Amino acid sequence: MARYKIAPTKTNLFKTKREQEFAKEGHQLLEQKRDVLVGELMAMINKALDAQKAVDEGLREAYGALEQAVVRMGREKVKAASQAVSLQAKINAGKREVIGVRLPVIDVTFEDSPPYYSLRETSPWLDESVHLFKNVLKLLGSMAQLKISVFRIAEEVRKTIRRVNALEKIYLPDYEETIKYIENVLDEQSREAFFVLKLIKSRL
Repeated sequence: MARYKIAPTKTNLFKTKREQEFAKEGHQLLEQKRDVLVGELMAMINKALDAQKAVDEGLREAYGALEQAVVRMGREKVKAASQAVSLQAKINAGKREVIGVRLPVIDVTFEDSPPYYSLRETSPWLDESVHLFKNVLKLLGSMAQLKISVFRIAEEVRKTIRRVNALEKIYLPDYEETIKYIENVLDEQSREAFFVLKLIKSRL
């Protein structure tokens, strides 16, 4: 521990005590923020893991449907039909705040005009694969939103923990040491003044 280099006066004592109280309040608020952020982080991690599983499962189903379409129509017909698909995906990005942390809000929308091809000349599996791949794109948007949120919240947790530790191990002990030093000096000065007054009184 180290004390702050200030003159041991009553004014500085009151000032240091006020700063110590302010630091204690800040420490308490940071601890609360840390706990809320950690809880939010754990929830986000679980959601991100679920989103990853949903994407993996969605891709498995979509590629399965596409494979069935290839089996029934042939690779060339599927390729020709895919070129007729007029589909555009749009990513709409917004934001929200959690305990002062900006988190993304990602929404995937589509602009298309089905039917894309003759339904009599294609397999229903092709329609199913288009539908499933669209769902996968939406799931990817949700997964990206969650993973970015996890990284940002984790970074804020790291910063908050560092500030809490700095207050606990550096600033608050330094304030305590400084207050103790000033009070000891003032007590010594008070004793000396009392002794001098007593000496003067006895001589008078």
